[in-house]
Amino acid sequence: MQMIIAKQLRQIGFHDVDTVGDPVPAFTLLRRRRYAVILSGWNMEPMDGLAFLRAVRSDPANARTPFIMITAEARPDDVIAAKRLGVDGYLVKPFDAGRLQSLLTSVQADALAQRKG
Repeated sequence: MQMIIAKQLRQIGFHDVDTVGDPVPAFTLLRRRRYAVILSGWNMEPMDGLAFLRAVRSDPANARTPFIMITAEARPDDVIAAKRLGVDGYLVKPFDAGRLQSLLTSVQADALAQRKG
C-alpha cells in the first residue's frame, strides 16, 4: 500500500516522498527533517496509528504538521478519538489519486490558515 500511495503522491506533484514500514523509523525521519504532511496507516505495529498520532502531536517540532490517517475502516469512535488528538484528515481505502489530492489540498489550506491566524 505504501508504494501505491507514494506513486499517487508523485502523480499529483509530491516528488520528495519518504516511506517507512512502521512508526519507529518514522520518528527518526521526523527528527531529521520537517515534512509538509504526514500520512499514516491506522493498523500498524508496534504501535497503531492513533498512538503514532499522539506521539507526533506531543513533539513540539511536529505538533502542527498536517496529519492524515489512512484506514480501511472509519468507525465513528475511531474518528472521534483521532479528531481529539488532532488528526487533520481521513482517507478511507480504497481511494484514488484525485481523492488524495483533494484531501491534501484541503489539509494544507487549513494548516496555512491556522499559521496566519
